[in-house]
Amino acid sequence: QVQLGESGGGLVQAGGSLRLSCTASGSILSINAMGWYRQTPGNQRELVATITSGDITRYADSMEGRFTISRDNAKNTVYLQLNSLQPEDTAVYYCNANVRDRRFGVTRGYWGQGTQVTVSS
Repeated sequence: QVQLGESGGGLVQAGGSLRLSCTASGSILSINAMGWYRQTPGNQRELVATITSGDITRYADSMEGRFTISRDNAKNTVYLQLNSLQPEDTAVYYCNANVRDRRFGVTRGYWGQGTQVTVSS
């Protein structure tokens, strides 16, 4: 079994910053792409950013330049640095990882439980 644990969300004023972390644990053989998505009530989950095991990154157009994704492969951890936050960035942020399971050798995607980011005006 594989678990993703997120941390770093919270309440911040407009213009502020937060750093989200997500660590994968459990029966892990390897991790391919990792990423962050966000969701607001009544809306679909949307891409924020992804990063491959070779550190190739991709961002949603509206977030590139303000947000930075990175990862530490030795720690099975992905980070999301959020800068210049605006009230419209308020959402639950979810971590996603494409993991090859050590026990069965099966590759599939896993989701974290989500962390709330609230930006006040």
